[in-house]
Amino acid sequence: MAKEPASSQTILVVGGGISGITAALEAAEAGHDVVLVEKNPYLGGRVVQLHRYFPKLCPPQCGMEINFQRLRRNPRIRYFTLAQVEHIAGKEGDFTVSIRIHPRYVNEKCTACGKCSEVCSIEIPNPFNFGMDRIKAAYLPHDLAFPMRYVVDPAVLGTEDAQRIKDVCPYGAIDLDMQPTTLTLNVGAIVWATGWDPFDAERLGPYGFGQYPNVITNVMFERLAAVGGPTGGRILRPSDGKEAKNVAFLQCAGSRDESHLPYCSHICCMASLKQARYVREQYPDAKVTIYYIDIRALDTLEDFYAKVKADENVTFIKSKVAAISQDEATGDLILQGENTMTGERYLNRADLVVLATGMVPTTAKSRIPHDVAYDDYGFVVPDAVGTGIHAAGCTRGPLDVASSVQQSTAAALKAIQSISRRSA
Repeated sequence: MAKEPASSQTILVVGGGISGITAALEAAEAGHDVVLVEKNPYLGGRVVQLHRYFPKLCPPQCGMEINFQRLRRNPRIRYFTLAQVEHIAGKEGDFTVSIRIHPRYVNEKCTACGKCSEVCSIEIPNPFNFGMDRIKAAYLPHDLAFPMRYVVDPAVLGTEDAQRIKDVCPYGAIDLDMQPTTLTLNVGAIVWATGWDPFDAERLGPYGFGQYPNVITNVMFERLAAVGGPTGGRILRPSDGKEAKNVAFLQCAGSRDESHLPYCSHICCMASLKQARYVREQYPDAKVTIYYIDIRALDTLEDFYAKVKADENVTFIKSKVAAISQDEATGDLILQGENTMTGERYLNRADLVVLATGMVPTTAKSRIPHDVAYDDYGFVVPDAVGTGIHAAGCTRGPLDVASSVQQSTAAALKAIQSISRRSA
């Protein structure tokens, strides 16, 4: 167990997505030492899994790379990947925190040359692409990963591949003897920015997710459209690789539903509108149908909605789809329901169905190991003055990227104020 020098001026940021990175940078650039911890082997969170942002449809890499440059240049920020907070004790201005760091089996000598992956025969489901393809068990998490360092999956340990991977590395970067370590820190304030998980679509039985391969979720579709995705950016249906030219988007898949997520996740409508554009740009003759309760495109996003709606190949049907079945001969999907605007019942076919599943805060399952209040859905209740633990981003509630950045900047300020109160 490593013990860090006590420093009540240090701010701990938990979660290395856009919210955590923002909070860390704002606090460090204001003159405070920051420790940033992330459970994945890379920083960037959900944002780096996106194909494009709405409404400008620009790639996320541009903005994230600027943030990564700021991280590299700032000596006040230390970051740890594959790391999770296990215990928090103390109070505002004086917290003792235990952080568990899991082995990467690759040290800082790695140059990302890829030789270890070339000789590795073991494959694992690709977590970055939500398991839609497979990768070597010695892998770079994604093409623009930060840090740009390979990872060796524990599945390699004790196999013939282990020695091959170690022997082929010209830099001595493979260290298969790495063990989990615990780091103990003294910090003055904590920003909790662990983000969100997609709602488990397997709970939506009538929609056939997990049963029908051509029913996927919105986060999976985002990777399907991305160049680094399982199909190299081509929108193909998983069952047979057929071009998906008749795509159905189902809004509120589990959201605004008392049996699942009673709340609106804020981003789903815009995500589907954006993804409809992906389809139409790739296949000029494609047909897109959006099944919705109502479209929530707020403020300036209304213009984006209007542009999508004006596309004659995009149809909006006001309906909550009742059930989905599969044509076994073709793999096509058959959607059953009623158009609530016309009263007509439908049996509509689609090549691919995309479920617009909502946001579930990570704190719904993995609570902060300290005395913190939550609402009925697992979101952290806005912190009272004097707690020293400040929730940021989607741990507070469903937010888009821009709103997460704004809210996380506010969380960094609150953390600085926590330290200032106790130092006064």
